[in-house]
Amino acid sequence: MNAPILDLAACMRLVGNWQRWGWTVVFTNGHFDLLHVGHVRYLQAARALGDRLVVGLNSDASTRRRKGPTRPILPQQERAELLAALRPVHAVLLWDQDDFREAVAALRPHIYAKGGDWGRPQGPYPPEAEVVIGYGGQVVFLDFQPGRSTSLIEQTILQRHGCEGESHE
Repeated sequence: MNAPILDLAACMRLVGNWQRWGWTVVFTNGHFDLLHVGHVRYLQAARALGDRLVVGLNSDASTRRRKGPTRPILPQQERAELLAALRPVHAVLLWDQDDFREAVAALRPHIYAKGGDWGRPQGPYPPEAEVVIGYGGQVVFLDFQPGRSTSLIEQTILQRHGCEGESHE
């Protein structure tokens, strides 16, 4: 059975129920464009942190703003359906804003998980982390899957077909 694809109000109701039942809720987010094994391993690791995993998915408009005019490769509904079909995922939140601070503040997950490419000393730090820390939640950075990214897949496809291209991830 696939996880539901929700707006914020419906996701708040579902997460509220889980929290009342005493379940640990984990939240993560991303674009998940061209779903690959790095994404699956990341979602499995995030799910292992708690009882329920909510995945925030950047909409097409948000992805274009953040990744450039050639992205996403797959439309938001397809990306949402792919995520919803994965065993570790209990709910998908489709989101049009460029970050998930508002969603995290509304849902108040116990744990906010991000990939190891975030939170490094000289690397980017997720804006959502401050919100989570502010209400007493936990931020966890999961191991990065080297050599696994949509950009690398895109580059490989272009190279194998003798095309030049610019990646935006």
